[in-house]
Amino acid sequence: MKLSLGVILAIYLTGLQLIAVISVVLISYVSSENVLIDHTRSLLSDTGHNVIDHSKDFLEPARSAAELAKRLTETDIVDRENADSLEKLLFQQLKTTSQFSGMFYGDESGNFVYVMRSDDVAEYRTKVVRTFATGQEASFVWRDPDYNVVEREVDPLDVFDPRTRPWYRSAKESKDFIWTDPYIFFSSQKPGITAAVPVMEGDGTVSGVFGVDIEIEALSDFLAQLKIGQNGVAMILTRQGNVIAHPNSELIKVKNKEDTLEFVNITDINDEIVQAAFGELAQSGIASLGQEAQSEFEHDGYGYVSTVIPAYNQELPWAIAIYAPTEDFIGGIKANRIRNIWIAVFIALITGLIGLKVADRINRPVRDFASLAVLLSSGEVSTSDDIPETYRELKQASQTLLNEVVQRKAFEREYGVTFDLASRGMAQISPNTGRFIRTNAHFNDILGFTAKEMQGMKFSDILHPDDTDTYISFQYAVHKNVEYNQERRYLRKDGTIAWLRVNAILIRDEDGKPLHTVATIDDVTSLKLSEEKINELSRELSHFSRINMMGQMATGLAHELNQPLTAITQNADAALLTVSQSANPDPELIEILEEMEEQAHRGADIIRALRGFIRKEKGDSGAYDLNELIEQTLCLVHPEASVRGINILFKAQALPNAIGSRVQVAQVIVNLLRNAIEAIVVAELPTKRIEVRAEANNGMIKVAVEDTGCGVDPDIDLFTQFETSKQDGMGLGLAFSRSIIEANGGKLWCEPETEHSTKFCFTLPVLSMKQLENDNA
Repeated sequence: MKLSLGVILAIYLTGLQLIAVISVVLISYVSSENVLIDHTRSLLSDTGHNVIDHSKDFLEPARSAAELAKRLTETDIVDRENADSLEKLLFQQLKTTSQFSGMFYGDESGNFVYVMRSDDVAEYRTKVVRTFATGQEASFVWRDPDYNVVEREVDPLDVFDPRTRPWYRSAKESKDFIWTDPYIFFSSQKPGITAAVPVMEGDGTVSGVFGVDIEIEALSDFLAQLKIGQNGVAMILTRQGNVIAHPNSELIKVKNKEDTLEFVNITDINDEIVQAAFGELAQSGIASLGQEAQSEFEHDGYGYVSTVIPAYNQELPWAIAIYAPTEDFIGGIKANRIRNIWIAVFIALITGLIGLKVADRINRPVRDFASLAVLLSSGEVSTSDDIPETYRELKQASQTLLNEVVQRKAFEREYGVTFDLASRGMAQISPNTGRFIRTNAHFNDILGFTAKEMQGMKFSDILHPDDTDTYISFQYAVHKNVEYNQERRYLRKDGTIAWLRVNAILIRDEDGKPLHTVATIDDVTSLKLSEEKINELSRELSHFSRINMMGQMATGLAHELNQPLTAITQNADAALLTVSQSANPDPELIEILEEMEEQAHRGADIIRALRGFIRKEKGDSGAYDLNELIEQTLCLVHPEASVRGINILFKAQALPNAIGSRVQVAQVIVNLLRNAIEAIVVAELPTKRIEVRAEANNGMIKVAVEDTGCGVDPDIDLFTQFETSKQDGMGLGLAFSRSIIEANGGKLWCEPETEHSTKFCFTLPVLSMKQLENDNA
């Protein structure tokens, strides 16, 4: 559907405004989105550092308590050798700090004092391990908040040794304050961590280690209360990627193979978003992270922003990982963007209606110009009339159009005159129906129809009934933009046959749509009659050639029969001599023998007369141009081949002159070509082709004749006389041809054939320099 210029202008103006408004909205959205995403990254970073500060504050009492106990014992304010004094010190610090789950001291002798919170007998339980030369003893005391003893117990089987524990070994080795890796406390089944500090002697050796067990489940409670957008999540990770604090504390604990609880790794946590955000980072190693890492990712079609902040030091040996959906921060501007786009569309529609009115006013002179062009083309307005007033640009275009119309009409007149008065037949034919649209007088005269009669006929109506494929090939060629050029039989009005050469092309409009087929026609009937006469002469020449072959056959038969006739004559003479010398010769037998001898002599005389009659000279031998001779023989057989639709190809090369009998060699070439034509006709294959090649090599010229016929019967000896595969053949042509070639100093043979191909070859000697000098002399 083609739109008017007014509609196009209105659409253009409306679209331009719509694009401009939407572009401003999108640019504003993208810039606002980038600002908000940067703000989100900054917010996540600030939140992460807030979590770090809170975690430090949460863990700092444990460090302070351990350091205080260390200073008290190192300054002998508290006797570390006295278990009761140590128990009181540890009890007071445990009671005043709610996040502590236990405090303990172990020394180099294996003694151990451990005060912890309890849920069974009393609120606090103390474990004291004393080491003696004969072994060790473990005693337990349960106390209430006022330090009163509730119950005592001794366990002689307890073999706990603090020196073997990881916190003791790490503090002793570093000789400084240490944090252990977080783990699940066995008694409370809650996540926790141990802080340890060594007690030093004056000589720098370690005498013991104070430790504090602190539960860190409160960190998960803190993260659950943390507000990060609407759906943001923060968590705390170890160097190994284990999650030790999460808003949902149930997600961080899993059972291992020993059926004990341990922290879940971030790659195994039951949270797909966490795995998408930090799983790849955990696999590459969180411990190797040297600075804060921010990124963006997508999950289930939603965008997210994430950050990981490492804080591996004595104050906080962990990393903080946070993610949040970008929708929590830019959802509002997305909704605002959609609303602004709809506003832009509404404004564009209003301005489009206004633009339509303006465009109609602008387009009115253009419509007048278009109407003028249509009227000029149809001839309803004279080209001599004045052009109506319009835009300056359109006035120039109107004048140009007027000139084009004048030129077109002049061309149409010239074409019409050329078409009607052409010396060749011409016709316009419908490309779809094949109906004649227009024909000139010469074409009408060729077929004997009037112009009116031809306009009611189709191309197929004038075809010869035996050439049914003519119209199909005609339509195929013109619709494939291939020039059609064929000589076929057509029917005149009186029923006689006219041979016409039709050359046709398809005319299309500027859009490529077929308009009509233009055909030029030449009457080649007289030329065809001449070709038939040439063919007849060629057939007569062939007949004479075969008679000549019969003469050679007769010569061969005479030679073969002469010897038995001679033997018969000699035997008859011997028999007469024998009979005449007998005592009683039989007159009747003598008469018979004499008659036999007479008839034998008569037969010999007849054979000698026949040989004398058919004997001829070999012909003048001399130098000749073999290429020229081959081309002349091709002219002789070309009519016969073209009637049968056979194409003969001759690949000529620069050749020296051959020596021999030119006439005899011509007879051989004609015989081979006719044999090839007959083989192709019998085969009835789609490819009908004969190739003739000639080349010089080693003083000889080799000629090859190859056809696409039915091949050679393997049961036939080709060059034996009277051997043939033809129903009406005599089997003499190839035998005589070989004799002629050998008489001229060459050879004739048949090369092994391929599928649907037979090749006969012969050689002829080249004119030597000595022969050339003798000829010149």
